[in-house]
Amino acid sequence: MKKLFMLGIAFTIILSLSACGGGEKAASYDETKQMVIDLLKTNEGKKAVQEFLSDEEIKKELVLDQDVVKKTIDSKLLSDEGKQFWEKTFKDPAFAEVLAKSMHKQNEELLKGLMQDPDYQAMMLELLKDPSIQEQTLNLLNSQKFREETKKQMIEVMNSPLVQKELQDILLEAAKKIGEGEPSGGTQGGGAGGAGGGDSGTGGADDTGSGGSGEGDGSNGGGA
Repeated sequence: MKKLFMLGIAFTIILSLSACGGGEKAASYDETKQMVIDLLKTNEGKKAVQEFLSDEEIKKELVLDQDVVKKTIDSKLLSDEGKQFWEKTFKDPAFAEVLAKSMHKQNEELLKGLMQDPDYQAMMLELLKDPSIQEQTLNLLNSQKFREETKKQMIEVMNSPLVQKELQDILLEAAKKIGEGEPSGGTQGGGAGGAGGGDSGTGGADDTGSGGSGEGDGSNGGGA
């Protein structure tokens, strides 16, 4: 089946070329190309291509030598032209977005692994101790844009129902503790105040009684 299909494609191409040479209603190159594409899209065509590529001899021909691949990478991708190509490609927002999404999981796993690596941790600490890095960090923290962004983030956090629930629980717990500590202190203060008032009343009564006794003595003297 495979051989018949390949022979059919070859026969079609030969007929097209012969027609072009004879000057008779020749099919154009685009028509021939489309015809071959249509043949390859059929189930028979797909099956024939799969069988063709699964042939061991074909596999041997398609396998690339590692040295050839390495030389190609060194001469093309790592050359000045290759660097310019990649720089230009990475500046394309669409390409950068697709690449970032495709590598998100790998980058996340890599970062987690690095954060647990003692050598990486030591390197980061040394980097943060660099005066130039510290100065840049301070400039960033003091910038108006950073403050506005921080304010925005804080507002978003405070508006979160989960955060509001946690704050409510904390405030209720604090109010409960304050309420439990107030009654004993208030009762003692009230008792002391009542005792003081009682003493003042007693003193007033004693003074009044003494005054009344003095007036009585004066009246008696006048009568005499």
